Amino acid sequence: MPKPLNLIVACAENRVIGRGGKLPWHIPEDLKFFHAETAGQICVLGRVCFETWPRATLDGRRPVVISSRLLAGARRHERQRVEGVRLAATVPDALAIADALPGEIYICGGQRIFEETLVLDRPMRLHLTLIHAEVPGDTFFPEWRHLPWREVSRRESADANVRYTFFTLEK
Repeated sequence: MPKPLNLIVACAENRVIGRGGKLPWHIPEDLKFFHAETAGQICVLGRVCFETWPRATLDGRRPVVISSRLLAGARRHERQRVEGVRLAATVPDALAIADALPGEIYICGGQRIFEETLVLDRPMRLHLTLIHAEVPGDTFFPEWRHLPWREVSRRESADANVRYTFFTLEK
């Protein structure tokens, strides 16, 4: 039986999640939350997210990286394998790997991975840090507001410089 999925993301009001391959903000409280939530868990993510996240394999995380390019390179032994990282060519392949591992599954991005995951007919929990600003960017979280979410929790930020809210939603 497939496990429930946890999507974890910080996005602006205009759904921006990235700019130039990086986060367009630095919010220490959100980073702390992200690292605490994903520690010891299975993290499904795309190649770009993996390559820009130096802590992906720390704290007991078990990354499942989606990339046909990395997978082809690993098959040809052109790329040094990273200990503890599993490779998959597609989202369904990655979820099959993740379902077979112990622990919770966290979908960590990027845009295409979120798009393909949100449409699945599986129980989901969305851990959303909503930044109350319009931010320029080139990578977006898919529209989620129309889905039948039930709010589980909400907490406003204590940051005086940036307004954001931590939401946990389920469907």
